[in-house]
Amino acid sequence: NATNLVIGKILECTDHPDSDHLHLCKVDVGDKVLDIVCGAPNVAQGQYVIIAKIGCELDGGTIKKSKIRGYESCGMVCSLQELGIEKKYVEEKFSQGIYYFEDKVEIGMNGAEALNLNDPVIELGLTPNRGDMLSMLGVAYEMSAVFNRPLKPLAFEIQRKLDEKQEF
Repeated sequence: NATNLVIGKILECTDHPDSDHLHLCKVDVGDKVLDIVCGAPNVAQGQYVIIAKIGCELDGGTIKKSKIRGYESCGMVCSLQELGIEKKYVEEKFSQGIYYFEDKVEIGMNGAEALNLNDPVIELGLTPNRGDMLSMLGVAYEMSAVFNRPLKPLAFEIQRKLDEKQEF
């Protein structure tokens, strides 16, 4: 649910008293302030981060309210990998922890929109009898039919460099 993935600002970040790597964070998500337990080593006060609120569905499952070592956690501060972005596309400084925006962003804004990840996606499941779908032109024909839109003809020019010895 896109409304459960939002931008938040970490108002407070303190070390968890019963852990050497967990942090207790108070995060403003626009409509309220959430208590979140976070284990990322790079989490800090003042950061603008992506928050998966309760009910948000990620690849790892649905975010639920939980108790972590005696402290309530009402969401999750997300890394780019947890949002489904392959590690090879993640900057080194974010590869071992959460993602944070280096510029100020609007608190409560849709997280996918802030990362420019909210584009529509068309997934094609190819079967052996659809060889026409193995080319971009074949996909263009199919999408033209599916969306009932006219197919624009390809516009291209073939340019040849003439060799001095060629005759016509």
